[in-house]
Amino acid sequence: MVLLQRPHILLLLIGTHQFLQCWIAFGSVNEEGQKQAEFSEELLLKPLPDHKLLAHFHFQSSGPPSTSNGCHHHLFPKAISQLVQKFRIKEMELSFTKGRWNYESWGGFDPLSSSNAKPPGVELWAVFDVPQHHIDASWKNLTHTLSGLFCASINFLESTATYSTPEWSFPPASGNVRYGTLPCEAVCTENLTPWLKLLPCRDKAGIALLLDRPSLYRGFYHSQQLHLTSTGSSSEGIDSGIILEQTLTVVLQPNSEMAIEVHASEKHIQPSWSLSSIFGKQVSGRCVLAKPSSVYLLLDRGLSAANGLTSENFWSNPSFELSANPDRIFLEESSSHSKSLSILYMFQVEKYCESEPFDIGLMWKVPVAWLCQQTPLHASRFLMGSGNERAAIAISLKSTQFTEGFMSANSKDGSCELRVDVFQVVPWYVKVYFHSLRVFVDQQPRAVSDIIEKIHVSPSKDKMSPGVMEVVLKLPCRVNTAALTIEFDKGFLRIDEYLPDANQGFDIPSAIISFPNFHASMVFLEDDSLNKSPLLSKFQEKCPVMSYTEVLLVPLTTPDFSMPYNVITITCTVFALYFGSVLNVLQRSVAEEERFLKAKAAKKTGRLPLLLSKLSAKLRGSGINQN
Repeated sequence: MVLLQRPHILLLLIGTHQFLQCWIAFGSVNEEGQKQAEFSEELLLKPLPDHKLLAHFHFQSSGPPSTSNGCHHHLFPKAISQLVQKFRIKEMELSFTKGRWNYESWGGFDPLSSSNAKPPGVELWAVFDVPQHHIDASWKNLTHTLSGLFCASINFLESTATYSTPEWSFPPASGNVRYGTLPCEAVCTENLTPWLKLLPCRDKAGIALLLDRPSLYRGFYHSQQLHLTSTGSSSEGIDSGIILEQTLTVVLQPNSEMAIEVHASEKHIQPSWSLSSIFGKQVSGRCVLAKPSSVYLLLDRGLSAANGLTSENFWSNPSFELSANPDRIFLEESSSHSKSLSILYMFQVEKYCESEPFDIGLMWKVPVAWLCQQTPLHASRFLMGSGNERAAIAISLKSTQFTEGFMSANSKDGSCELRVDVFQVVPWYVKVYFHSLRVFVDQQPRAVSDIIEKIHVSPSKDKMSPGVMEVVLKLPCRVNTAALTIEFDKGFLRIDEYLPDANQGFDIPSAIISFPNFHASMVFLEDDSLNKSPLLSKFQEKCPVMSYTEVLLVPLTTPDFSMPYNVITITCTVFALYFGSVLNVLQRSVAEEERFLKAKAAKKTGRLPLLLSKLSAKLRGSGINQN
């Protein structure tokens, strides 16, 4: 009776009961063994050889099975859950990139560069779990939804002339995959803000507090990604839900004033830095919903070899000094591709608070120089020819200094071959002649059948679909250079199909060069914390080594857009003269017209009537005088 008399107490008890039910159901593993909803935040810092710093933010949210109710949306973003369920997405990746990854200086044969080096602009691919005849409709609806969700022009990918269907050369290739890019899409804070809203704490707490807009966008490279995987029901009948990975990779230039004061005369001095000097902020603790929350400092293989770090002396730090003591240190296991090992320093953010914020800093003691591990072949792409009618696309492959070690691991029976997959998409207005494909090895022309093992070509259709070329190359292991050339004609567009900046040129998306026989991974010594870290667990997975080429800018025949202005100008001039004359005639005064008519009539009568009038006037005057 007391509860009935006080309804607000009853409502409070009911709300508390529902909250405890959601917390018990989704804060831990339920009775059926389903996976719990979790969130983790991690930051990886890595010095680069060209005096820059790589910062990689990794956020992962795992949602419970789709068969459960919606109480878990206090942690997992509801928009992503609805997106997966409505369009039946098995896997999807969306990236917004500004700048281009420097494979020669920043490396290409490690999990970080293989997974997070993306082409400029927007790249989107998705794998659908729908019948074949429903994939295109699902892709169209997905692009419109993502366009509104991230404030971007992703809806331009709805047309069949802008996306393609990879067969086998794209790593997640399957019959239900769609792939599209927008190289000219500008990336700004309007795209970052919706991305941050998907985080439970947004950018108000935890590691995401370091995401200062001015600091991020003044970097040399900026790429924000969203990768989701819907595991669905497994063979055992267990639905493990959705895994959402949000990564942000930036390459920044640290403030080197400290290094200049200490080693002003040294040539190869690395700039000293700290979190506060790079991002202008410190980490005042973890996000309360994050588990785990860690910051890592990675010294890659080349740097550890240059410093002489081994398993015996990596605690002493002979070349640098850290402002905070690491909680743990992980040493990479031996690799068949490299004799040197990577060292990972781990810092746990949950130990810090607002009164004692976390601010890791690195001070170099001696100048060092090293090289990052590169891909077996460095890929670049350029245009050949001149004029507005015909040209050619060339893809150049050059061996790197790490090629010899890679090739020895793949030799079989004294013969060694290097497999290279090329995936190239060209717009429909670039008319490619696939029969003109030529192959050069060590600057010598070779027969196409001797080098190309497999090829798939999908010619473009005007305003309907782009051209797609997938090629599998079998190159000798000791190759120094290789090149592919293919000719094309430049098409003509209607005036309403040109972009506002048509004189700048039209973009050809980046080509994807992958090496299926090589996989990048970073395996550390066994430790219980490795299984708890999604970032380190992902590093230990074998991911395919791949790289993106440059975006090509093709000038097409552009009409004189000033001609409509000239036509409008002369037409308006003629009409102004005509209507001005007409109005001038219609608006003349009546008095002027009457005076004109009288003067004209007087001229027509002659001098005789005038003399007679004067004579009559005199006669009248003389008669008056006689009286």
